[in-house]
Amino acid sequence: MHATVGDKVHIKSRNVGMPEHIGEILQVRGQGGEPPYLVRFVDGHESLVFPGPDCIIKPRDPAD
Repeated sequence: MHATVGDKVHIKSRNVGMPEHIGEILQVRGQGGEPPYLVRFVDGHESLVFPGPDCIIKPRDPAD
């Protein structure tokens, strides 16, 4: 998995009916775009994320 600053992280919920977690990558701490990533989620909290199989990285929108 590779990412750059500004990409979006979508973490799918493991429970039916629970929303996914969405955040923006603030820092890439691994080499060459590898995890871990410092992410700010839409609710404002920041966390160090080691993405698993339930995670999707979406490239940032150049219009943002």
